[in-house]
This record gives sequence, structure tokens and C-alpha cells, in this order.
Amino acid sequence: MKAKIIIVALLISFVSFGQIIHKRKLSMLGSPFEITVVAKDTVEGNKYCDLAVAEVKRIENLISDWIPTTQISEINRNSGQKAVKVDREVFDLVERSIKISQITSGAFDISYASMDKIWKFDGSMKEMPTAEAIKKSVAKIGYKNIILDSKEQTIFLKNAGMKLGLGGIGQGYIADKIKELLISKGCISGIVNVSGDINTWGKQPDGKLWTVGIVNPMNKNKIFATFPLENSAVETSGSYEKYVIFNGIRYSHIIDPRTGYPAMGVVSVSVFAKQTEIADALATGIFVLGVDVGLDLVNQLKGIECIIVDDKGKIHSSKGIDTKKYE
Repeated sequence: MKAKIIIVALLISFVSFGQIIHKRKLSMLGSPFEITVVAKDTVEGNKYCDLAVAEVKRIENLISDWIPTTQISEINRNSGQKAVKVDREVFDLVERSIKISQITSGAFDISYASMDKIWKFDGSMKEMPTAEAIKKSVAKIGYKNIILDSKEQTIFLKNAGMKLGLGGIGQGYIADKIKELLISKGCISGIVNVSGDINTWGKQPDGKLWTVGIVNPMNKNKIFATFPLENSAVETSGSYEKYVIFNGIRYSHIIDPRTGYPAMGVVSVSVFAKQTEIADALATGIFVLGVDVGLDLVNQLKGIECIIVDDKGKIHSSKGIDTKKYE
């Protein structure tokens, strides 16, 4: 799940240097959606917000696996049967998703939607699934069985029963596309927050950078650090609200698509990047990889930083972040 990130700013309309901060908050994609823009007046602010909402709906109707008329749903219906021609936008997003799968050794995998839902995190589970059931639950998952044909612009799921789900990267992609659209329409500054996938551009009317606070996963009412964001993005994945405990071992709701077992040892991962799409996908992958492997990966990636909180409450950060500086 997406963990809480608090935008630390006065998020009401106010006049400063001939500009206002204008905000709209609603539910989209089954999650909280918030758009904050700097505009000359409320009319312009509403125009930018309307554009953002329309962009969410446009992309949702391309990539959602819940809406039966989308291209992703069409791909899923034809798994094991035939390739499906898609828009270049959809093709490119799936192609980039596969690249994230490659660098995370499959810890992030958009074919996770093929997984049998044998783990329950609503309090109804009384015992662990069997090893056989867990192994079977991920039998249809495998990004290497997503066959792309760039020339024909088609996507084919090699095995019957395979399904794509872009939930782990799609919200980040939407945040990026909204930012790109609004900048092209003359919006000089703002924040888009798609269920915790946050991207910023420009500055507040008083010249200060937008700032986000990372919530302490061990105490949801406290922020352990605040970070200024300059034309950049952050996404936090957390398991501190949805998990099960068996034999004294804590199992998070984030499942390793390679094994079928819940990720262990981590309660929160925050990834900072220029693009929300990358932060979104990497946060999930790093959560599954764990502290040591996750940090090692991030430290090899240019322009990417992360903070990991383990299940003992210890904070780990990549080489480019000094968390004490932002406490």
C-alpha cells in the first residue's frame, strides 16, 4: 500500500506576489487524489485542476485492469491466445515496467496480477497457507513471458491465465503525465499527489520549495523527517497497517512475486527520483528486496535515493541522503 506522505505547506488559497495556491482533493483510482497548483486566480486554478482530473480519467481508461474496455484488460483476456495491438503510450509503459523488473531481479513485476490471492490481511486468516499453495499462487507470474513486438506495437502474454496489473507503476506514471501536461499549459508550479505518489515542480508563491514530511511508520502521528522537493518526486510504500503475524513472525501485505511469500524485514520504503513512475516501481521492488540488497541497488542508480525503515524501527538511507539533516 501507499504510505502517508504529508505535504508541508499552507494548502489553502492565498494571495502572494499576485499568485494563489489552489487545491482540489477528491477520490480517483479508488484512492485519494490531490492536485495543488499556483495560479493567477481561482479561475485559472480550477482550469488546471480540471485538466489534471481529465488526464487521470484518460490514462485510467487506457491502463486500468479493472475497467473491461481498457487495452490492458484486452491483453489479459487474450493471454495465451494472441497478441494485442496497443497505443504507443501503453506499449512504452509496459516496456519500461519490464526494465524495472530486470534491474530488481523480478522483485517488481507487473504480471503480479496473475497471482492467486491466498493471503488475507483483513484479520480473517487463522493459519499460513501451505508451501504448495504458495508456490502454486505465483505459477503464472513472470515478466519474461510478456512478449513485446515494437514494430507491430503489440503485447502478448505467453501463458494462459497471465494478467498484467499496472497498479505498482501506473499511479506514478499518471502523476508524471499530469505534471507534464500542466507545465505545457502554463502552470508554473504545483504538486500532484496520486495516493502518495508525489511529484512537484516550481516553487510556492513566497519562493520557498515545496516540502514533504515522511511519516514515521512506527508512529503514524509523527513525521521523522521533512524534505524539500525541487522539481522532483517521492513515493512511500509501507506495510505498517496491513500485515499478519504467525508464530511471532510479521508478514507484510506486499508479496514477493517470485516466491509468493510476503516481504519481511521492512515496514517502509521512500524513494526519491525525478520521475514518480520510477519512484513508484522501485519502492515496491526495494521493499521486496530488503534493506541490504535494496540499498545496494539504489546506490548504483544515478539520481535515485531512498530511505528504508526496518521492522525494528531502524532507519537506513542511501548514500546521498543524510536523514539527520532533515529531522
